Amino acid sequence: MANVTRIEAVREVTRKRVAAYCRVSTDKDAQLYSLENQMKAFQAKIILHPEMELVGIYADEDKSGTSMKGRVEFQRMLDDCKAGKVDYILTKSVSRFARNTVDTLTTVRDLAELGIPVYFE
Repeated sequence: MANVTRIEAVREVTRKRVAAYCRVSTDKDAQLYSLENQMKAFQAKIILHPEMELVGIYADEDKSGTSMKGRVEFQRMLDDCKAGKVDYILTKSVSRFARNTVDTLTTVRDLAELGIPVYFE
């Protein structure tokens, strides 16, 4: 009878590097409070999920979602995605991510090609 050596699989647990994107379109007090709430909610969510590591909260304040122009933090997030620093994106809603349907679909497809899903709460 042949000797059989059993080799246990070593499973490396890697944490997903998560970016959270937040945006408000005006600088009114109620909107600023909303921005703060969005950021706190994502921090709390990630704390509850040990498989996630928050790599950054990207927040554009007083920026319309109808255009990609002028959304410095959104562009920085996309650059970090292209640089391999992000595995997953969380955002409150499609309307916080972008108001332009073509921009939304194009960006989500580009991110999918990089293997980066976007989760809209």
